[in-house]
Amino acid sequence: MLTKNRAKRHGRIRKRISGTKERPRLCVFRSDKNIYVQVIDDVSGFTLVSASSLEKGFGLYGGNKVAAEKVGEVIGKRCLEKGIKKVVFDRGGYLYHGRVKALAEKARESGLQF
Repeated sequence: MLTKNRAKRHGRIRKRISGTKERPRLCVFRSDKNIYVQVIDDVSGFTLVSASSLEKGFGLYGGNKVAAEKVGEVIGKRCLEKGIKKVVFDRGGYLYHGRVKALAEKARESGLQF
């Protein structure tokens, strides 16, 4: 039931949000044990940059705010390396609270604008 409700919320969000080449979509997915983030150009349908707590050498448990902050820093650095400065934040149907908020704040501190 929770997954179905989240999918509904995400659908309502995606009606209004779309990523372009100039301003791609920063999409967050969080599971119980990990957190994943992608920067997507919806016009061409390609993932430009991604990061997750499952990557080699991450070294932390992925289901807490500390891991979300680290993933936020990593995605911010990778975006700046690719020349992406402005993004549209897609919280994926999750509340802007806890791990999602921690990831977003660290991505902003790393230099992303949204």
